Amino acid sequence: MFCRIVTGKQPAHVVLHTPDVVGFLDTRPVFKGHVLLVPRAHVATYTDLPDDLVGPFFSAGRRVAAAMVSALDAQGSFVAMNNVVSQSVPHLHLHVVPRTRGDGLRGFFWPRTKYDDATEGQD
Repeated sequence: MFCRIVTGKQPAHVVLHTPDVVGFLDTRPVFKGHVLLVPRAHVATYTDLPDDLVGPFFSAGRRVAAAMVSALDAQGSFVAMNNVVSQSVPHLHLHVVPRTRGDGLRGFFWPRTKYDDATEGQD
């Protein structure tokens, strides 16, 4: 699906396009203005992203996050990526979600745990 958006064969509300990255509004946003960034090249997961695209990909994410503050009056952003587990589309994508205090989103989306002792975290 994301490859079709990149090539223009599937409509999307594109908010950023560079030679390496396309950003578009998520059709099921956490909050209005939620953007998905994808590399133009088909890359399935984060570990598949070629070294020469790491900089352009994350620079695009930073640009979108900064634009959200001014364009949407957001106070910040939440940036996330699933890698295989919970990855709904097998094309690498970075979620950039506008945030404001009191928006209802709290902490992480999953339960937190602790190490049994101080040495376990060092292994």
